[in-house]
Amino acid sequence: MNGPTAEGRKRGAAKRAGNGPAAEGRKLSRSFGWLAFLGTLLVIAGIVGLIYTGVATLTSMLLFGWLLLIGGLVALAHAIESRGTNYFWLGVVVAALNLAAGVVVIRHPEGTAEALTMFAALLFLTGGVFRLVGSVVVRGPQMGWTLLQGAFGLLLGLLVLFDWPHSSLYVLGVFFSLALLFDGLGLIAIGIGGRRIVSMVSDRLDDREAGRGAGRGAERLDAPAPATDSPPKAPGDGQK
Repeated sequence: MNGPTAEGRKRGAAKRAGNGPAAEGRKLSRSFGWLAFLGTLLVIAGIVGLIYTGVATLTSMLLFGWLLLIGGLVALAHAIESRGTNYFWLGVVVAALNLAAGVVVIRHPEGTAEALTMFAALLFLTGGVFRLVGSVVVRGPQMGWTLLQGAFGLLLGLLVLFDWPHSSLYVLGVFFSLALLFDGLGLIAIGIGGRRIVSMVSDRLDDREAGRGAGRGAERLDAPAPATDSPPKAPGDGQK
């Protein structure tokens, strides 16, 4: 009766010490919880950006400018490390372009937003026209969906282009906010799903360990008594 109790105490002490699959499960569950929390923050930021599209547009432009500056500094550091090679001047040119573009974007975010909005409208127009023409020429099994995508891209490009430059105040902000929103929803789904999977696996491992402990206790209880070294005496041996 003392064997299973001592084994259970040892297992409880190991779990309290942070060893075993239960501790790993708790760590994974905590990590997935942080993912869900980050996704919630991104969803809130996306909703706020959809409400205040002008602020979201300026914020996206400033982030874009700082990313260009950081990329230029990193490229310059790599170019300095690779001096004496054939790629040194190419790295210097790339770093200088990134640094110059970052400074321009940070100093003139409104003008950059207007230029990028015009570029996005032209992309929508050309993409929609190519999809429409390609679907009519190829006539594949997905012709209906391709026609719908082409018409939607063409219509979106025309709407942005006709309202330009006023459309530059909200188009990029809407795209940026939608990207934050969908990324946040994806992280929330991964976090919640991961926590559920870790919980299911931890429960199964706990049940398996409990079953093994019960089986070992039953084996010890059913074990035969140890045999003595001296052989049993015959009935008439003591009377001689």
